[in-house]
Amino acid sequence: MSTMKALNYVGPYTVRVEDIERPRLEHPDDIIVKVTTAAICGSDLHMYEGRTSAEPGITFGHENMGIVEELGEGVTLLKKGDRVVMPFNVADGRCRNCEEGNTAFCTGVNPGFAGGAYGYVAMGPYRGGQAQYIRIPYADFNALKLPPGKEHEADFVLLADIFPTGWHGVEISGFQPGESIAVFGAGPVGLMAAYSAVLRGASNVYVVDRVPERLAVAKSINCIPIDFTAGDAVDQIIAHNGGMVDRSVDAVGYQAVDSNGSAERPNIIIENMIRVTRARGGLGIPGLYVPSDPGAPDSNSAKGIISLSFGKLFEKGLSLSTGQCNVKAYNRYLRDMIIAGKAKPSFVISHEIGLGDAEVAYENFDRREGGYTKVIIHPNGGFDGSL
Repeated sequence: MSTMKALNYVGPYTVRVEDIERPRLEHPDDIIVKVTTAAICGSDLHMYEGRTSAEPGITFGHENMGIVEELGEGVTLLKKGDRVVMPFNVADGRCRNCEEGNTAFCTGVNPGFAGGAYGYVAMGPYRGGQAQYIRIPYADFNALKLPPGKEHEADFVLLADIFPTGWHGVEISGFQPGESIAVFGAGPVGLMAAYSAVLRGASNVYVVDRVPERLAVAKSINCIPIDFTAGDAVDQIIAHNGGMVDRSVDAVGYQAVDSNGSAERPNIIIENMIRVTRARGGLGIPGLYVPSDPGAPDSNSAKGIISLSFGKLFEKGLSLSTGQCNVKAYNRYLRDMIIAGKAKPSFVISHEIGLGDAEVAYENFDRREGGYTKVIIHPNGGFDGSL
């Protein structure tokens, strides 16, 4: 049996690099990719913290890119040696949702659940890519080809999730060029949403958080940082903007906290978005809300039930759109923006590490220590996958 190194979940707040069986081709449409770069995502922390039903042994990693190592006999659009990046969405390209472009909600890859992903609990039997190799199903559909070589490696890996997801948050808010927008959360997705709004011609982009290093990054991309520990975030935005904003984006999700940072309030972000967005404006919610959370602060939110001011939402005639990002709807265009020099999302990356440093990186990322904003991993030792 051929083995490889992979980062596996052991239990709450514990991950470990272990030897596991190397993936094999299981279907003619599969490929095996030698992972050159993977990334740690904020949503990985939900599993890391024991806030999901993840079982020990799951290999993390849904943001993956690398070099095609093996191909199934049914693969026609790729060849060995191709450099590829994969959407975190695992999709078959054949179901009704995929045909309509809604690949995040594929019904063919994960029975009983709308959508599949690599290395994520309840999202199907697909091992993650924080490992030396990964199996990619339906590869002609799922793998996006990249220019050969090493250029833009740190930019391209962000096409797997956070750059498209940030763009998606702005898109589903109904944003139009010239409008103002408030982004709640300056984690990786929030910074990508803010950056996307800048690229798309926003007038004012407000970014709300409490971590100084993250707010400093937001300012560096010409956004207006709002520290919610310094006063009510909505009041600060309205005072600066001279009124409510046109759009708002939730890049925090169900683990939002109060102004003291001491207690979770799963509904606080959506409540603030309703307050800060003008009548007939729009709310984009790519932030993660799960149907169950054993660590939630109350019995309702533990079942994925949260309260919101629906009456005010109705009164203002606000539009609300949510759900995971259909990465394939955006990644080809964002790739071409990177190649053309129009976008460089890698500014969000704070640390590059080898697989052996991943255990410590998870601990530091979870604590928001040392300026950790986004961590990328090179499981095989380098951009080109060389050992």
